[in-house]
Amino acid sequence: MHKIPVTVITGFLGSGKTTLIRHLLQNNQGRKVAVLVNEFGELGIDGELLRDCQVCEEEQQEEVNNNIVELTNGCLCCTVQEEFLPTMQELLKRREDLDCILIETSGLALPKPLIQAFRWPEIRTGATVDGVITVVDCEALASGNLVSDLDALNAQRQADPNLDHETPIEELFEDQLACADLVLLSKVDQIDSQTQIQIEKWLKQQLPSSVKLVPCQKGEINPELLLGFNAAVEDNLETRPSHHDTEEEHEHDDRINSVQFVLEGNFQPQTLVEKLQNLVQKLEIYRIKGFVSVPNKPMRLVLQGVGDRLEYFYDRPWQKTEPRQTKLVLIGRDLETTEITNELQKIAV
Repeated sequence: MHKIPVTVITGFLGSGKTTLIRHLLQNNQGRKVAVLVNEFGELGIDGELLRDCQVCEEEQQEEVNNNIVELTNGCLCCTVQEEFLPTMQELLKRREDLDCILIETSGLALPKPLIQAFRWPEIRTGATVDGVITVVDCEALASGNLVSDLDALNAQRQADPNLDHETPIEELFEDQLACADLVLLSKVDQIDSQTQIQIEKWLKQQLPSSVKLVPCQKGEINPELLLGFNAAVEDNLETRPSHHDTEEEHEHDDRINSVQFVLEGNFQPQTLVEKLQNLVQKLEIYRIKGFVSVPNKPMRLVLQGVGDRLEYFYDRPWQKTEPRQTKLVLIGRDLETTEITNELQKIAV
C-alpha cells in the first residue's frame, strides 16, 4: 500500500496558516485531503474555522470520532492536541481513500520533533513527510513584532557573533525557516514594494539557496505549489539544523501560555478591538483569535490578530443548535485569565 504524502505547514502565530489551508480546501481540485490542526489552547478556533469553510458550511458533518470530522467535500478535518499518534493511526486506516494530509502546526511548535514522529514504526510504513511549508508574516517582520529590527539585528551579530541576542521566539522562528522546503511570504499587500524587497533579501540570507520564497496574499496560491515535493523529510532531518539538535533536553519557555474565554455577553466589534489593543499595550500578548457574538447580528464574527493588529469579518450565520457565545483565545507570556476576563466583561452588552 502507498504512503500518504504529508505536507507540514508551520509558521509563527497569525502568519496565515489557517487562511492558506481554507483556500486549499476550497480549491482542492478533487483531491481527498485530511487536515490535522494542532491547537495551542483548549478552544478549537482554527479547527472550527476550517470545518466552517465554504465547502463544509452545511449541517454538522459525520463524526468519525471525537477528533476526526468528515467535511462535505469529502475531506477530513482533525483537531489534535495530545493525541497525534492515535489520530494518525485512524487516518492511516483510511489511506486508500486519501490523496494527502496537511498538518497545521501550532504557531509555538517546533517543526522538527513533529517530523521525527514520522520515524515511529506505527506511522513510518503508512505516511511520509512530502514537504514543509513555512508561512512568514512579512507585515509583522516589517513592524518588528516577531524579531528585532532586521538591520540592527544583523549589525549586532556582525559586530559580536558570540553575543546571544536570541529569545525563544526568535529561535522558534529560525527553526521554522531551517526546516522549510518552501517559504510563503504572506500579507505582502500590507507593505510597500521596497520593504518587501528588504525582507526577502534578509530571509534569503537565512535560507539555503534551494529554498524559494513565494509571495502570497490571503492564502490564495496554486495548490500545486504546496504538494508534490517528494522530499521524504523524515529521512534527511540531519540536513535541516535546529537550535536544539545538540541538546539532550530543551527547556521550553513555560511562561508562554494561552488563556481561553467563553463569554455569554455580546460585544460591539470596534469596542472589543479597542479594548484588546489596550490590553496588548499593557500585557505581552502575541496572538488573539476567536468568535464573537455581536448584538442584533445573525452572523458570527471571526476575530484574529497579531499584537495590536486586529481584523474581523462575518463568516456564517449562527446555527440554531449552537449557543451564541463569544469564544476567544489569547496567547502570550504570563497571561492571567481573571485579569483579562474582568476587563472584557466591562464592555459586554
